[in-house]
Amino acid sequence: MKIKILAIALLTIGLTSTNAQAQTEIQWWHSMGGALGEALNGLANKFNASQKDYKVVATFKGSYPESMTAAIAAFRAGSGPNLLQVFEVGNATMMAAKGAIVPVATVMADAKEPFNPKAYLPTVTGYYSDVKGNLLSFPFNSSTVMFYINKDAFKKAGLDPNKAPKTWKEVLAAAEKLKASGQQCVYTTSWPSWMHIENFSAWHNVPIGTKQNGMGGLDTVFTINSPLHVRHIAMLGDMSKKGLFTYAGRTNQGDAKFSSGECAMFSGSAGAQAGIKKAAKFGWSINFIPYHDDVKGAPQNSIIGGASVWVMGGKKPAEYKGVAKFLAFLSQPEIQMEWHTGTGYVPITQASYELTRKSGFYDINKQLFKHSCHLQFFFRAHSPPRSLFSVSQCCVKYFNLLLVYRLTMRVIKNLFCHLHSSSAYCNLFYCFIIIQPLRTRINIFRFFRRA
Repeated sequence: MKIKILAIALLTIGLTSTNAQAQTEIQWWHSMGGALGEALNGLANKFNASQKDYKVVATFKGSYPESMTAAIAAFRAGSGPNLLQVFEVGNATMMAAKGAIVPVATVMADAKEPFNPKAYLPTVTGYYSDVKGNLLSFPFNSSTVMFYINKDAFKKAGLDPNKAPKTWKEVLAAAEKLKASGQQCVYTTSWPSWMHIENFSAWHNVPIGTKQNGMGGLDTVFTINSPLHVRHIAMLGDMSKKGLFTYAGRTNQGDAKFSSGECAMFSGSAGAQAGIKKAAKFGWSINFIPYHDDVKGAPQNSIIGGASVWVMGGKKPAEYKGVAKFLAFLSQPEIQMEWHTGTGYVPITQASYELTRKSGFYDINKQLFKHSCHLQFFFRAHSPPRSLFSVSQCCVKYFNLLLVYRLTMRVIKNLFCHLHSSSAYCNLFYCFIIIQPLRTRINIFRFFRRA
């Protein structure tokens, strides 16, 4: 009897082992920590529980530049992930890396997975597609910049907590009252170049370069020393001198300053909502970013932000089938709705947006509805790619250092306008890598040359 029981036990273990071995692993490297990381892991776990053939292993690899550098090094060594989350700053680099990536459209077609590009919001997919409209990467966490206020701090300062500033004049007026009420950090921002160069330019319909912002030719000349740009940066410099603006850092450091209650006003990604919801001990609201009301036609549209998921090359056919299954899973309206409502990132398909609307979620969460409308109605379907907009990343170290001073036209011209020489594309690529750590710069450059 004991021998029979032992035999059954060994058979059971063997079957379990066989099933486990048959399961194909899909490695997914990402850069989401905190509440966003928890939400991302939740998606992977849900997919793993929905079927038994594939297992997505989500691994946090540090910041966006760090994960991109790690993936480049791994690719050169013949390993690395199946999927890599890349922020939109790295979009041009990934597009140029032929052989290192496999277009999403190709992966889905080869796996014969149902895939209709028209089901996705064109304002999002247009950003991650080639000139023929083929989707190169999978839009995952798409967002735009928004303006947040601490309603409790507004109330304490005698301001209407239900009326966020709409113009920069109103921001300045509110900032003075907040400062007078004892607020130490009045206004801060995450991603200052994205907010105060890129989105500022689009919001006010002013170009950052000639030749249709670089889309009309490689002999583009940067125009971010325009009178309006100079005036805006000078305004921030004056605010800094008066203690009305606090520089937090060049990436998303401003998120924590707002969610902790340290700063009363904040501009940052709509995706910051997940962290704010989790950490904030005060009432808050999300709003459109301010504009200069004396600029004709303002406000216009904002610029897409966030990241997409790229499929890496050199993998086995079975792994690509698993990747296709997972991307199809992420596109399901119910899954998109879960991601959207839990994080603040927008749904990437019209069906998921409609499902969220019909659920009554927007009736309760009007702020998130405002963000979704912001994406659908204010983004232009064919915004210039980030390969050009990456110029602001080149400028950011100067931007950070000089915010505390009143910048003049001559200063900005000296700093910004000598960046172009023979080719706008090459200089923009240089602008992107110049701010990275030396090791990152070397790896990206070698990877770029290999591609």
